[in-house]
Amino acid sequence: MTNTATASPQLTGDQPHRTYQVRTYGCQMNVHDSERIGGLLEQAGYAPAAEGDDADVVVFNTCAVRENADNRLYGNLGHLLPTKQARPGMQIAVGGCLAQKDRETITTKAPWVDVVFGTHNVGSLPVLLERARIAEESQVEIVEALQTFPSNLPTRRDSAYAAWVSISVGCNNTCTFCIVPALRGKETDRRPGEILAEIEALVAEGVQEITLLGQNVNAYGVEFGDRQAFAKLLRACGGIDGLERVRFTSPHPKDFTSDVIAAMAETPNVMPQLHMPLQSGSSAVLKAMRRSYRQEKFLRIIDEVRQAMPQAAITTDIIVGFPGETEADFEETMKVAEAARFSSAFTFQYSKRPGTPAATMDNQVPKAVVQERYERLVARLDEIAWEENKRLLGQQVEVMFADGEGRKDAATDRMSGRARDNRLVHVAVPADPGLRPRPGDIAMATVTHAAPHHLTADGEFSGLRRTRGGDAWQARTEQPATSRAVGLGMPGLGKPAAAPAPTGPGCQTC
Repeated sequence: MTNTATASPQLTGDQPHRTYQVRTYGCQMNVHDSERIGGLLEQAGYAPAAEGDDADVVVFNTCAVRENADNRLYGNLGHLLPTKQARPGMQIAVGGCLAQKDRETITTKAPWVDVVFGTHNVGSLPVLLERARIAEESQVEIVEALQTFPSNLPTRRDSAYAAWVSISVGCNNTCTFCIVPALRGKETDRRPGEILAEIEALVAEGVQEITLLGQNVNAYGVEFGDRQAFAKLLRACGGIDGLERVRFTSPHPKDFTSDVIAAMAETPNVMPQLHMPLQSGSSAVLKAMRRSYRQEKFLRIIDEVRQAMPQAAITTDIIVGFPGETEADFEETMKVAEAARFSSAFTFQYSKRPGTPAATMDNQVPKAVVQERYERLVARLDEIAWEENKRLLGQQVEVMFADGEGRKDAATDRMSGRARDNRLVHVAVPADPGLRPRPGDIAMATVTHAAPHHLTADGEFSGLRRTRGGDAWQARTEQPATSRAVGLGMPGLGKPAAAPAPTGPGCQTC
């Protein structure tokens, strides 16, 4: 993998390894950035902190989308202050979208922060930490243009068998609820050859599932003038030996075209799963959001996907209570939910984001009204998801087993993983560890129970395939144990909405 962080300071041989911890908030792009942060720090000589230990460097990779993101950050920074005071040489760094937005405000409110860096200069972190240590003062460096794609930086991936691959950074849309284009910048696309070379390198390391990542992934190619570039990229992924599963997130309905649907349906390793943000079912609200599509177009896309891939699971994002939303508008959202039959949805209560046009719009919807609509929508979405999952009872599904997907696996003698359509499946496994699948291995399992947000397969699984991804997981676990980057608040497709109700715009990558 290309390494562009040549200026990173190195710890000398007679120095003990300093330890680090990354705390990640928000979207998949942030999770991908955090893997690069870990890679940069390890290249510079740092080591991951053991679980439960205080780290010498704590990095907050922040999100500006959620309500009270700044309050949450400053609360966590305040909790760390006593630790830092008792630990000479400890450093704290803040990066991500909130850092890009607030800049010097962070060191004003929390002067014990050593480094503030933005979304465009992740690769500068090791140098900034060293500069702050030598100068004994905070370093703030925010640049306005992307310096290098995250995927061009060294990485410390959390998974041995699955990986994110960034195909674009930034967004050219102007949604009135979203501040991310101002923080991530205009869309910048990687060349197809670079993307495919990275995927091939990952597969050679044992990765068998990749997720193509971008703020508006299906607009890929706009920078070099090829409107069919994304469909071509999906088809090219189908030609990579050893690549079992390809996913992508998140597309925008206005850019979703028939050639992409055909590529999904005709490329065997592109999974029958689509995350398609709706935001609202009301065409009037969509116009106020500047979403550039209307209810009819959204439903046409869903119908075309279902005709090409009847087995596809479709998930979405929905915002409740956008300024000016009437009861009739909300009923239009309910109508689309009924028609689309989403397998899962991330639902959000609208809240003002300073710096966005929607924050100053008239007719802000009262909180009590938003709450009631939200509860009504979530209840119906859960019913629909459950109804859709029940349709799979008695059917066989292909499960790729995963590490850490099932919180109760140890107590229930199950292992959890994802079906091809990304549904979470809990599978009964033998008591003998030698007969159990490894994370990354693949088997067929028969669904015996359906719940709104998962499936259970308590019969015997069949056709267990020991995969190169499982080999990679085993090789990693047999190495000396080190902790992984700490993830906070990372949504996974197919999870239920969190309680209490999340608030803020509903884009999972922005």
